[in-house]
Amino acid sequence: MKYPLRTAVVGFGFMGKTHAANILRSDVMTLSAIVDRSPDAIGQAMSGNLDTGSFDPEALSSVRQYTDWEECLEKESLDLAYICVHTSKHCEMSMKALRKGLHVFIEKPFVLDVAEGEALIEEARRQQRKIGVAHVVRFMPAYVRLMELYRQETYGALKFLSLTRFSGIPHWGEWEKRRQDFGSSGGALFDLLIHDIDYLHYLLGKPDRIESRCLPGVLSLHDYVSAFWHYEGRDRMVKVEGGNTFHARLPFEAGFRAMFERASVTWSSGKARELYVADDASLQTIALDDAGEGYRDEGAYFARCVLNDTYPEACSAESSLETVRLCHQHIR
Repeated sequence: MKYPLRTAVVGFGFMGKTHAANILRSDVMTLSAIVDRSPDAIGQAMSGNLDTGSFDPEALSSVRQYTDWEECLEKESLDLAYICVHTSKHCEMSMKALRKGLHVFIEKPFVLDVAEGEALIEEARRQQRKIGVAHVVRFMPAYVRLMELYRQETYGALKFLSLTRFSGIPHWGEWEKRRQDFGSSGGALFDLLIHDIDYLHYLLGKPDRIESRCLPGVLSLHDYVSAFWHYEGRDRMVKVEGGNTFHARLPFEAGFRAMFERASVTWSSGKARELYVADDASLQTIALDDAGEGYRDEGAYFARCVLNDTYPEACSAESSLETVRLCHQHIR
């Protein structure tokens, strides 16, 4: 396939704008079309729980705009679709793209219904097209570094790992509507904590057992989650905790603490460019790139997989579907 990949962004809310900004910066993709049911979406400011970058709206002046995905598919010659609509529409919108011969990059969560994910994977195989899922934490500098420290055993074996992720109740975009449709978003478990559940799955593999406690909020019955993952036969403790049960203006915060045999490592989004490594005698600070570059890197990675016809192992639909299954295990 030739580059640049002709790309459409479907759904132009917070994450749609985030991905569009990075497509505009890309040398392997070009932003050909934007699809959003609201004709005013392009002119609306980016609004979310963290800074993911920005762009000059003038940069979109030559990008064709549609309010209907099927019309866009009929009129445009496209290679790739970014699906950034509400999760309940992921399967429908992605299926239409695959059947038109497009590769698809889907914002997380992949799906809520496992059967829909299986259907999309099967359709992609039938059409010989690729699906990637935007689990950005896998590409964020701090988490990439933690993966390296773990795999290389830089400080010995991992003994303890805790991941946390908290925010106030989402109040931007369509989140107010989600409150009226209780449970439809998957709540904090499937929209927020899924980042850490996915990363743990990517880093350590599936646990043998999950011990979980969930509490309700305004969006679902699992807007707060505290869980331990058990790996039988391994001297290792793993915990994931977080939620969005707090007041709306509470600042977003995510982080991790890892204890290896010879050192402990910690990172927080409050100081996102610094990773701390401590032993009994010293404290070291490691400089990191901007966490927001993870959004650029995940898209660039998937685009290269499409261009090179390679399996997108680091963002595969199969791996993401296993993460969805793991999320469901936290509420059984």
